[in-house]
Amino acid sequence: MSVSILPAIAFLAAAAASAPLVERDVAVPMRDGVVLRADVWRPAAGGRFPVLVYRTPYDRRRAQGEGSTVARAAERGYAVVVQDVRGRYGSGGEFDPYRHEGRDGYDTIEWAAAQDWSDGSVGTFGLSYPGAVQWLAAVESPPHLEAMAPAMTFSTPRNFFYSGGVFDMSWTDWIWCNIAPDERLRRGLAGPRTVEEARAAWARIRDPILRRLPLSALDEFRDVAPYLFTWLEHPAGDPWWDWAELRGRYGRVGAAVLNLSGWHDEAYGPEGALTNFLGLLAARRGQPDVRAKLVIGPWVHGGVMDAREARASGDRAFGAAAVIDYDETVLRFMDRYVRGLDNGVDREPRVKAFVMGEDVWREADRWPLPGTVPRTLVLDDVSMRHRPGRLDWQAQPRSDGFSSFLSDPARPVEDPFATQPGAHDYRMLPEREDVVTFETAPLEDELRIVGPIAAHMYVSTTDARDVDIWVKLFDVAPDGTAFNLMSPGLDVLRASYRRGGPRRQLLRPGRVYELRFENLMTGNTFCKGHRLRLVVSGAFFPHFSRNLQTGALETVSAASRSDRINLHHSRRYPSRLVLPVVSP
Repeated sequence: MSVSILPAIAFLAAAAASAPLVERDVAVPMRDGVVLRADVWRPAAGGRFPVLVYRTPYDRRRAQGEGSTVARAAERGYAVVVQDVRGRYGSGGEFDPYRHEGRDGYDTIEWAAAQDWSDGSVGTFGLSYPGAVQWLAAVESPPHLEAMAPAMTFSTPRNFFYSGGVFDMSWTDWIWCNIAPDERLRRGLAGPRTVEEARAAWARIRDPILRRLPLSALDEFRDVAPYLFTWLEHPAGDPWWDWAELRGRYGRVGAAVLNLSGWHDEAYGPEGALTNFLGLLAARRGQPDVRAKLVIGPWVHGGVMDAREARASGDRAFGAAAVIDYDETVLRFMDRYVRGLDNGVDREPRVKAFVMGEDVWREADRWPLPGTVPRTLVLDDVSMRHRPGRLDWQAQPRSDGFSSFLSDPARPVEDPFATQPGAHDYRMLPEREDVVTFETAPLEDELRIVGPIAAHMYVSTTDARDVDIWVKLFDVAPDGTAFNLMSPGLDVLRASYRRGGPRRQLLRPGRVYELRFENLMTGNTFCKGHRLRLVVSGAFFPHFSRNLQTGALETVSAASRSDRINLHHSRRYPSRLVLPVVSP
């Protein structure tokens, strides 16, 4: 044990001997005069303490209690500021998701550093929205922010509000169930005013809302969430979104950063954690301790918080190996970089990634993991119903051809597990007439892939001016079980945004276009005898909005057209996957 840790251990033991002091409804003034409210936890022992800040739109009272991260941090010797963000619950101002969190986060961090119970060192933590607020504040460069632990959050609005150019319909669920109840209460509006009432109502109205076109007709949201319609007015490539962009701004962040996500997190989570981690490494190149770490487990969104939930993602079980102590992971990181304890965190591997299938953690100091080599699988042979095309380990297809499928926005491919996050058995998906399927032969040896997967798909339409293409990868066991390897959203691309925008580039029917998918991502070992299955379709409803295939946007139009889409796989148009294969 390091000698420098011993006095700190004695201090922590003394601080934990008595129940923490809690001061309620503390006023925290913002630079524009708006007052946000917080509860402040402090160790019973007097003095100055390092501070942790947790900011939430979900009611600060819900984040506190016996066994919470807040309570554990206070017992460990931290002062903890638990704050409602602007316009939520006890805090003043108008709620406009994410727009104020940069400046408000900066002001809260600097306020915490200046209090007479603070030693001036501040850290932040939280998951999902409470993770996003940390990044938005950190790129404002608050001088007293020493460390942050943003979990399960984004790197870019282009893969958060939208994904692959397609609007994420889960925002309607989020607003209705999590945001609208308090908004109705504050404004005296009719409708559900508790989270429980809202969830019960959502079960009744969910399907008609998700099927409604155009999206501008979602009138149930106009009074409680006017910002939703602002989002819909600005497509993915619009520079308007730059206010929420993190990429390219990592040099502004001086804090140590613990990035955490899960392979079955919301689509923005694993991409966000990896992109932010790599961005920090690049910005801090040459520093002896880059103060950045990456943890990616097998979890669904929020699943890391509960040991029972962490053992499985959906129907796929991983056992005790998947469980980490989230609180201890975060607090050890804070002990090192906020408190300054020499606890060895800086000497541990920077990367910790869980590999599904063999259910083990891999650790390394760099990314990609050591031993990673790209291997190409090409699409070959024609996919027909009840007979998949081939995925072959070669550079070029042996045959020239294409596979076609009908895409009808009025009757889209639907996810039978849409309300159940995580991995599920999709063995029946290839039975549909509106998909095409490709498979490898049974593997002769295990195959381990960890990290981003590149997909190059060559497509043409018969009449459509625009289409969405979904490329879904499955691990197929000898008994037919076909588990998905990531959440919807990493695997979709709108053809008119194939170059990212801001201007859409509509298709010319009959012309072949290359679509490049760059956000496919997983960590999985395909065991001997298993197969890789690729299913391609024009929709995967209702996670994301539907492409009308007319060239008009679903935000303003309801008219759609069906069309036959051709997926080309030939020597001229070699549709393929490039996998990050990791050696044993």
